[in-house]
Amino acid sequence: MTAPLNHLRQACAAVLLIVATVYATQTGAADLAVERLSHYLQVDTTNPPGNEAAGARFLAGILEGAGIDYQIVESAPGRANLWARLPAAQPERAKPGIILLHHIDVVSASSGHWDMPPFSGAIQDGYVYGRGALDTKGLGIMQLQAFLALARSGAALNRDVVYMATADEEAGGDFGAGWLVENRPELFEGIGFLVNEGGVGLQISDSQSVMKVEVTQKVPLWLRLTATGTPGHGSMPAPETAVTRLVRAAHRIINTEFPARVIDPVDTMFRGMAPYQSTEQGRQDYADVTSAIERPGFLMQLQIEQPSSHALLRNTCSLTRLAASDKVNVVPPEASLEMDCRLLPDQSPREFLKELAEIVDDPSIKVETLVNFDPAVSSTDTELFRAIEAVTATYFPGTPVIPSVAAGFTDSHFFRDLGIVSYGYSPVLIQRQDMRGVHGNNERISVKNLERGTASMSELLRAFATD
Repeated sequence: MTAPLNHLRQACAAVLLIVATVYATQTGAADLAVERLSHYLQVDTTNPPGNEAAGARFLAGILEGAGIDYQIVESAPGRANLWARLPAAQPERAKPGIILLHHIDVVSASSGHWDMPPFSGAIQDGYVYGRGALDTKGLGIMQLQAFLALARSGAALNRDVVYMATADEEAGGDFGAGWLVENRPELFEGIGFLVNEGGVGLQISDSQSVMKVEVTQKVPLWLRLTATGTPGHGSMPAPETAVTRLVRAAHRIINTEFPARVIDPVDTMFRGMAPYQSTEQGRQDYADVTSAIERPGFLMQLQIEQPSSHALLRNTCSLTRLAASDKVNVVPPEASLEMDCRLLPDQSPREFLKELAEIVDDPSIKVETLVNFDPAVSSTDTELFRAIEAVTATYFPGTPVIPSVAAGFTDSHFFRDLGIVSYGYSPVLIQRQDMRGVHGNNERISVKNLERGTASMSELLRAFATD
């Protein structure tokens, strides 16, 4: 009876997809998504300087055209944040509200390495091209269209639904999400859930896909190391200078391999991904990664083949910036390097800094913390996570939902600190080669993904925010 049952399941899934798509079509959720994303990508919000005000004005025009009230506030000149709220029908009986969050700013793009101009919003061969297509203007348009569909449906809401677009995520969020939490705390009263970037569906093969929902992330510890010394002329080298001391410290850091270990959320993620590894050895390693990290060669191979997975198994430090003299023939009085360290969520930053001081082994080198925050994990035992699973079963039949850990960090940490359950969730299936466009060249999203993601997000809101 296996074959008939499989056919029945496929038929049921197809019917559910048709029903959900009808809702999206009737409310206009998927309409204009491609065109609006194309226009949004044409607004250059490269950070620095950000210029998020231009992006906020673009979004405000759409909300205004739909007759929805919104607010824009600048945390600094040109650094704008926007939000709009659909209130619960009965505020006194409202369930915890939900925020749909994305960031307006994008990283820089070198146009000479792109097939399409990075701020053209070009639509070609079934894709929309542009910086921010995946990170995160594409998500922002899917959320916006779903928000508009919910408003257009006229349904009585059981909770507040907030659409929010923020500045400065790519530089840490101090002018965006962090600023709002500190200066507009009333926005988050009664909010229990948040959907943001950080998790994405992966199309592994024609027949295999997974929907990764981010529930926690490695903790950034950005550091600046500064060495000082006696300046002089480059023709008369001294036995020791600020530069030589700093270089010795850097050499010790890059030759240090921090111990590998497996925390529970990472173990859950690896087990979920085990069936999708291409070899039997890979499937065994992912199913029992605690044992795999003890096998010689496993970590090195993983770092080469899947660096994002390797990064989840240990603390890491990348040396990213160096500064010393501004002239080749001058020995400078000061030299500095900046490092992007990422800690596993259960790692104490204070203890890590003690370990780093032993590695540097130079008490005269000053270590300054540039960015750090507290770790937190969002539970998957929630009504929102179950709604995500149900919607995924409808729109992406046969695609399992896997809680995941992000090697990078997002604005979600600001809200987890407030006790808000925050998920990284983008309802799309992206091929691995297209993921290289995030902070890389030729960033793009397929029209199919954009349309299906919009319909999926619309159904999620309908199911979660209405009775």
